[in-house]
Amino acid sequence: MRRQTGHSHGVGKTTKNNPIHDLKTTAASSTQDNVRVYRLKPVKAVNLATLAQPAQCRVADRQAPPQTSVIKPQPLHPTEFPTAPAGKSILKVGLDVDAQRITATVQWDHLNPKPPREFGSRAELVEWVRQRTTEGHVVYSVYEACGFGYCLHYELQQAGALSLVISPMVLDRSRRRKNDRLDSGQLCLRLCRYVDGQHQELHVIRTPSVAEQQRRELGRQREFWRGLILTMANHGRALRLEHEGLTLSGTWWGPRTWPQLEKELTPFARSFLQPLREQILKAKDQQDQLTGRIEAHVAEEKIPKGLGALTLALADAEVCDWFRFANRKAPASYTGCCPSEKSSGGVQRTGHIDRHGNGRLRTLLVEAVWRLARWQPTWHAYCKLVSRLSATGKLPKRWAVALARQLAVDLWRVRTGRSTWAQLGLLDLV
Repeated sequence: MRRQTGHSHGVGKTTKNNPIHDLKTTAASSTQDNVRVYRLKPVKAVNLATLAQPAQCRVADRQAPPQTSVIKPQPLHPTEFPTAPAGKSILKVGLDVDAQRITATVQWDHLNPKPPREFGSRAELVEWVRQRTTEGHVVYSVYEACGFGYCLHYELQQAGALSLVISPMVLDRSRRRKNDRLDSGQLCLRLCRYVDGQHQELHVIRTPSVAEQQRRELGRQREFWRGLILTMANHGRALRLEHEGLTLSGTWWGPRTWPQLEKELTPFARSFLQPLREQILKAKDQQDQLTGRIEAHVAEEKIPKGLGALTLALADAEVCDWFRFANRKAPASYTGCCPSEKSSGGVQRTGHIDRHGNGRLRTLLVEAVWRLARWQPTWHAYCKLVSRLSATGKLPKRWAVALARQLAVDLWRVRTGRSTWAQLGLLDLV
C-alpha cells in the first residue's frame, strides 16, 4: 500500500489546498487543534509594465471625496538622530523604573556600558540628564511603558533628552534570571543598536499628549465605576442568598424594584442591603456624570444608528488621533483582531487573533458590530457576509471579530476624511 503524506498534525492524511474555515468543509477536517492551514500558491508572472501604475484602492476609498490636504501621520520613530559636537559624546541610557528608585545603565558613545547606578527619585535622574545636555552631550533614554504613566517621559524631554517609551517585552530569553540591573543593561544595549539604525530592536509606542491622556481617562474611570457597581450588586445578591435562600434581580437597587423588595427582606438582610444600595446609587451617579462628559465630545455629530455616541467617543479617546495611522492596515492591527500566524516553508498557518494592541478598543468594536448587524443591514462589510450566513441568519462569533476589524478601518476612513458614513452603507443617522 502506498503511504499518503500529510502534515505533521495529521500523519497519514492528505492536506487539501482549501482553508478549513471554508463553509463547505466539514467539522472532521484533516487538520487539528482548530488551526487554519494554507498552501502558499506559486508566484504568478508579473508584467513589469504595470509596476509603474498606481495601485487601485478599495471601493470605500475610491468613493472618498477629493481632499485638498491630508494630515501626515505622526512618525512613530524619531525623524532626526543628532550627532554630538566635537569633543562631546552620545549617551545611551537604559532605565528600569520602580516606585522607590530608578536603575540606569549608561553607555558613552560605543564604549562598554558602565555599571548600573540607582537614582533615588525621578527629579534626581532628570537633573542628571539636564546637566549632561547642558554640557553639550546628546542623551538618548528608553524605558518600558508601565503603570507610572508618561510623566518621566515628558520631564526627560524637557531636560533635553531624546526619550523613547517602548512596549513591555522579554529582554533576555537566554537566561532564567531577571532583575532591575539586568533589565536596564539590556535596554541600554538595545538602545545602542536602535540609534545605529536597527529600529526593530525597540518596539517604540506613541506617547499621547496630556490632553489626550485626560480625555482617555474619562472612559477608563467610567469603566471603573461600572465595575464597582456590578461588584456591590453581586455582593448584595450573595448576601441574601446566604441568609434567606433567595436571590435578587439584576437591578435590585433601582428605584422601581427596591420599594417592593424592601418589604420582603428580613431586618437582618435589610440592615446590610440598605447602606449597600446607597453606595451603589452614588457610584451610578458618578458613572452617569462621566457618560455625559464623554458623549459631549460627539454631541454635534450625526452618528449611525447602532454605533452610538458613547461607543464612538470612547473609540476616539482610546485611539487618541486617527491620523496616527498611515494606511488601513495600521488601525486593523491596532485592534488586535488580526489572526496569529506560524508559518514555515511553503505552508502558512493562521490561528486565533493575536490580541495585540488596545483591548478596550477591541471590546468596544465587537459590541458595536452586534448592534450594527441588527440596525445597519446595508453596511458594506455586513453585506459581504449576508449570503454566507446560516439558515437562521445567525452571525458567528469569528465573523463578528472580523467585522470588528473592518469597523476599525471604516472609522479610520471617516475620521480622516477619506470616506463618509453613507458611502460605507451606514445610512440611518441619529
